Amino acid sequence: MSSPPVVLADGNDPPPADAVDTSLAAASVVPQSSGVRWKGFVAGIMSGLTKLTIGHPFDSIKVRMQCSELGTYKGPLDCLQRTVKYEGLRALYKGASPPAFGWAASDAILLGSLHNYRLMFARIEGRNRGEDVSVVSEIGRLSLGGHAAAGAMAGWTVCTFITPFEHLKAKLQMQTVGPKLYTGPIDCARQIVKANGVTGLWRGFGGTLLFRSWMGALFCSYEILMRKFRDVPIDSPYRVSEGTANFLAGGLSSNVFWIGAFPFDAVKNRLMTDSPTNPRYPSWMAAARQIWAEGGVRAVYRGFVPCLLRAFPTNASALFVWETSMRLLGAEQLKK
Repeated sequence: MSSPPVVLADGNDPPPADAVDTSLAAASVVPQSSGVRWKGFVAGIMSGLTKLTIGHPFDSIKVRMQCSELGTYKGPLDCLQRTVKYEGLRALYKGASPPAFGWAASDAILLGSLHNYRLMFARIEGRNRGEDVSVVSEIGRLSLGGHAAAGAMAGWTVCTFITPFEHLKAKLQMQTVGPKLYTGPIDCARQIVKANGVTGLWRGFGGTLLFRSWMGALFCSYEILMRKFRDVPIDSPYRVSEGTANFLAGGLSSNVFWIGAFPFDAVKNRLMTDSPTNPRYPSWMAAARQIWAEGGVRAVYRGFVPCLLRAFPTNASALFVWETSMRLLGAEQLKK
């Protein structure tokens, strides 16, 4: 992900173009054999833990809105109030133990593979232009299409790993007041495997694959926004620091992602919260048709408000943390 040049607090101009720029947007002169590409995975762990802390309560409300019977809640605020009233504040973090590990690991895989796919596509494009691709600093800027392709491929890469964790999380989030079906994530996994075998943990994989394909839109729009921030004149009052730009671009691009990806998320969660012993939905299409039959577009986007409220601060913070970690680790980066 690229970033705008930093405006120094003392008002001084940034260093000349031929100086070494250590910002995320710049390309460090690092040989291909350096091994620093693993730093994207390390930085991703910090991003995942940030997402969990900020986003899980919003995610719990979203899943309950998506998967409860029509009319159970008047809206997201009613869902929040009733959840806290009858189950306490801790209920907002139900199902948090699977993503505590899952989100940290999934963001490590997602963002680490994103970093490597970007470098791969940059080198492919550089070779096509006849450039020296032995060091990243010699490669021209990656195209927006390259950013979109890298994002989509990163989303697909993480699907195999993350699906079981999202499955367990969704089932635990749907446990309300009354007798519990599962005592925790291990018991939940045990019951799923008993009913459907090990592959039952991957129920909803097709929906997850379609859902995470929209990572291409997220990271492409992120790059577009970062380029817009860089285009702001250095002396403009609207110029922002690179950290602020990372935060704003991360939040706004996540909204772009969710507008397109939310219907696939709704279907995925229906499949994942379905009974393992007496399923209502035999297929992805059956779940999609049922959601549409419940109220068309309105039913498809049920729970969208808490999702959108969660998306901006969660992803803005997560991408800010990832970008900052990448800078601190000195990972090789693409040109602006």
